Amino acid sequence: MMKIIDGGVTAPKGFMAAGTQAAIKYENRPDMAMVYSQKPCIVAGTFTSNVVKAAPVLWDMKIVKENGTARAAVVNTGIANAGTGKEGMDICRTEAEEAAKVLGVLREEVLVGSTGVIGEQLDALKLKAGIKALASKLSDSRQAANEASVAIMTTDTVNKEAAVTFEIGGRTVTVGGMSKGSGMIHPNMCTMLGYITTDIDIDRALLQKALSEDVKDTFNMITVDGDTSTNDTLLLFANGLAGNEKITSENEDYKKFCEALHYVNETLAKKMAGDGEGATKLVEVCVRGATSKESAKILARSVAGSNLTKAAMYGNDSNFGRILCALGYSGVSFDPDRVDISYEAEGKTINIFSGGIKSDYDEEEATKLLDHKEVRIIADMHEGSAEATAWGCDLTYDYVKINADYRS
Repeated sequence: MMKIIDGGVTAPKGFMAAGTQAAIKYENRPDMAMVYSQKPCIVAGTFTSNVVKAAPVLWDMKIVKENGTARAAVVNTGIANAGTGKEGMDICRTEAEEAAKVLGVLREEVLVGSTGVIGEQLDALKLKAGIKALASKLSDSRQAANEASVAIMTTDTVNKEAAVTFEIGGRTVTVGGMSKGSGMIHPNMCTMLGYITTDIDIDRALLQKALSEDVKDTFNMITVDGDTSTNDTLLLFANGLAGNEKITSENEDYKKFCEALHYVNETLAKKMAGDGEGATKLVEVCVRGATSKESAKILARSVAGSNLTKAAMYGNDSNFGRILCALGYSGVSFDPDRVDISYEAEGKTINIFSGGIKSDYDEEEATKLLDHKEVRIIADMHEGSAEATAWGCDLTYDYVKINADYRS
């Protein structure tokens, strides 16, 4: 049975982490983090679908594809190292070489990540100093994981961590993780950096398959503002220290691992969606009764990404027309007269649209229901058995303020 625990990237055996202030762009705040495994790991990754890819994305993609092994990840915030040309790639190499030197590993075993303003160059001296400071602070403590998760934040208002344990053949296996993301977030990876660690012993191809498949239903189902970033990176490290019999096929042990990975990924994804820039609430969109899983996903993402729906959620306005409209322009064909639309919060459900017309509900009661930190929109298409869930947030005045001042 899977057990949810208090933890982050240091929860699995053999993983250490640290966060520090390196003054990359901002003063008096943590802005660099490191994750390190005491034993070589196999590594899997998924990356931005944006044609414009930041230098760290290109660096990590090459390592994941060609080497498939790693020992450490170094992350900075404030400057994205995107749109930086050859100098940007040189900086990635400098970071990896410095980390390799202080950690006693190979350059090709060091992954890098950056998030922040696009187009600005990173200061190599600051990065080197930060890497040395991080290496000296590495710890497998709970606090170290927390400090690392705080250090990768940009406009996030809270750090994001999750961890679980489960049993395989009498051995305890742990999966932990941290992520950041608040703005420039849209399905097909988002402005997010995510680092998942596990001590499971598993075949590398299966590790990559588990991650690639699960991303489709977790990180690829969140949206804040419809913008897909240049820097999106999700990395999964496995060092095998749990001592379980190595997983080499899609057996029951593999399914247990996938369940644990899904919990961590979904938890982090929902925390990101609920912490959208300026957001006041998490909005979950559940589409049921669709003709196919893909249709359900398209419909759910359309509603979650609708600016008019998001604005209505901010105003606690039960305007079902916003939702119906978003379903209608999604590209999926359906009969509007068969659709049921409901709101749900804290176990209470109100049906607002059914049989092609507005339901008989109390507007004041609906407004009160929508005034919760977590709200679910349920759309039952009554055309099949497939379902999917997407996550987003409301759209507020503060979103515009944050992004209007982002470079100042």
